[in-house]
Amino acid sequence: MEHGILVIGSLNMDLSVTMKRMPEVGETVMGEKLSYEPGGKGANQACAAGRLGGNTRMLGCVGRDEFGLRLCKSLEGSGVDGTRIKTVDGLSTGTAVISVNEKGDNSIVVVSGSNMACTEEYLRENDDLFQWCSLILLQMEIPAEAVLYGARRGRELGKKVILNPAPAPESISQELLSLVDVLTPNETELLKLSGLGTAGGKAAIEKGAERLLELGVGQVLVTLGEEGALLVNHHGKVYYPSQKVKAVDTTAAGDCFNGALAVALSEGMTMEQSISFANKAAALSVSRRGAQDSLPFYRELDW
Repeated sequence: MEHGILVIGSLNMDLSVTMKRMPEVGETVMGEKLSYEPGGKGANQACAAGRLGGNTRMLGCVGRDEFGLRLCKSLEGSGVDGTRIKTVDGLSTGTAVISVNEKGDNSIVVVSGSNMACTEEYLRENDDLFQWCSLILLQMEIPAEAVLYGARRGRELGKKVILNPAPAPESISQELLSLVDVLTPNETELLKLSGLGTAGGKAAIEKGAERLLELGVGQVLVTLGEEGALLVNHHGKVYYPSQKVKAVDTTAAGDCFNGALAVALSEGMTMEQSISFANKAAALSVSRRGAQDSLPFYRELDW
C-alpha cells in the first residue's frame, strides 16, 4: 500500500524514576516518583508515526506477560497495526530503567529480553509487510542480523530505509551502511560510529558525517538536541534549527523525531520539509514527561 511505514524494532516497558540529580558512583539519592510506561525505541517510533497520521505497522517481539500486553495495547491506541508482533515463551518482555533529573536529562539501562527473538527468520515469515510498505524504519535494539536483513530486504524491494543507530554498536558493518538511505544518529552515536571517539564540536560532527557518507550511507541526518539537526549528503551540509521550548523530559525526543521523519518522507515531503516537521514534533515531545505518553498527535501540531 502506498505510504505504508514498517517499523522493525524493540518493545520495552520503561521503569522511570525522577530525581533532582543523578547519583555519583557509589552514591544513593532519593527518587521522587516511579512510573511504568510503554517504551522501546522501535515501539516509540512506531507510536510516534501512528499518532502523526502515518499508516504504520510494526514487527517485534514481547514476552507472554503483563508488560507485553500493555505494550501492544499502547501501539493500538496510537493507531499502529501490531497484529504481527510475536509473543515469545520463556523470555520476559524487554525492560528499560530510566533515570530523569530535574533538568530533563536522562540515563537509561536496557534489559533486552524478548527483543532478542526478533530474528531474521521471524522477519522472513512476514515478508508481505516488506512488500506492502514504502518505507522501513530500523533501530539497534534487536539482533544485528535482523537489522541487516531488514535493510537488505528493503533495498531489494526498492523501499526507503531509515536507520536510527541507537544504541550505537561497537562496530557497524559497511554492508549495512551501504543499504541505508537516511542514517539518523545523535552526536554521540555519530562520533562513535565514525571512529572519532568523544571529541565533539561542529568540525568533528561534520567530519564524522562525511566519513559515514564515504562508507555508503545515502544521507546522514544528525540530531543535535536543542541545537536542531544537521543534514549531510553528497550535495553539501545544512543545519536546521530546533524549536525553542522548555525541556521537561528528553526521553523519547529522538524516537519522536524519527517517527515524524518517517511519516513526512512516506507522504512525499521534501527532506527539508520532513526535518522541519520532525523538529516540530520532537520539540512538543520534550515539553512533557514520559516516553510514549509524551508523543504528540498530529492534531496537536501547528502544521
